[in-house]
Amino acid sequence: QVQLVESGGGLVQAGGSLRLSCAASGRTFSSYTMGWFRQAPGKEREFVATITWGGGLIYYADSVKGRFTISRDNAKNTVYLQMNSLKPEDSAVYYCAARPVASYSRRYQEYDYWGQGTQVTVSS
Repeated sequence: QVQLVESGGGLVQAGGSLRLSCAASGRTFSSYTMGWFRQAPGKEREFVATITWGGGLIYYADSVKGRFTISRDNAKNTVYLQMNSLKPEDSAVYYCAARPVASYSRRYQEYDYWGQGTQVTVSS
């Protein structure tokens, strides 16, 4: 079992920055792939970014490419999402997720473990 705890959400003005953190505990494998997803009210959960734990392969949604950066600190079992140039349409609950395979996925259905989510609100 893997437990994920997100932190770092909040209220920020458009153009501002936030850094989300996701701390993993429990049975953590070096081959785990980590992802960030978000869900706005009335919308489906959508892919934001993913990083393979061992290989460091990284992929982003087109909507955040060039503005968001995913990274990980394996020694701390933590994954980060640095969000710059935030827009009001980035407002959502952001979720950290993990899947116990080395390959990445953009589909939330393919992730086994989820955090509780952290709210990000971007004001215009």
